[in-house]
Amino acid sequence: MYKISSLVIIFGAFLLILSIINIATTNQVNPSLVRAETISGISSIALITIGYLWTEINPKQPSKAKLNGKEGFELCNELSEDQRNELAWGSKQILTATAASTILIYWDNRVILKRGLISNNKFKPGEICNRAIDQKRLISLVNTELFPGREEFDDVLTDLPAVIVYPLSNRGLTIVGGWSKRSFTNSDEKWISGWSDKLYVLLSK
Repeated sequence: MYKISSLVIIFGAFLLILSIINIATTNQVNPSLVRAETISGISSIALITIGYLWTEINPKQPSKAKLNGKEGFELCNELSEDQRNELAWGSKQILTATAASTILIYWDNRVILKRGLISNNKFKPGEICNRAIDQKRLISLVNTELFPGREEFDDVLTDLPAVIVYPLSNRGLTIVGGWSKRSFTNSDEKWISGWSDKLYVLLSK
């Protein structure tokens, strides 16, 4: 989409330049020529405007950040088989169906799952995570550069460009990091929230 809109802008500018050259180099100006060049100029400007609006409606997708981490899958061995299976299935779905680069599940003061790009750092919830638990709602950091306190997620993975935090009641958290800024859609948030609610019920047994 982005390339097509650029071509529209270039084509419109090309026609406008030809129109200007044509009227500037003509030996005789008459009403018919003026009308034709006016229509041509308006059409060219309209094409340029359409191309510009197209880039606004369909902006260029942000590129993936270069994240420092290793591909890994760490799962707590003390969980039941059903809990382990659900964690394995759900985390895989989130990593493949959304723009997630990493997922971490924190439950009863310990990390029970890390998957995707992971680090060896020991995670501890900070102010943003505690706010999600206190307010019992999802918090989405669409661009972590704009949020004070984003450093608390460096123990998940350093310099994550986007983060979703969802509370598992007052007992834990689902933390999902994205590949790029504004990478998560409303559908992604609903999917992560719904699965986390299901996970909470299973882990509470």
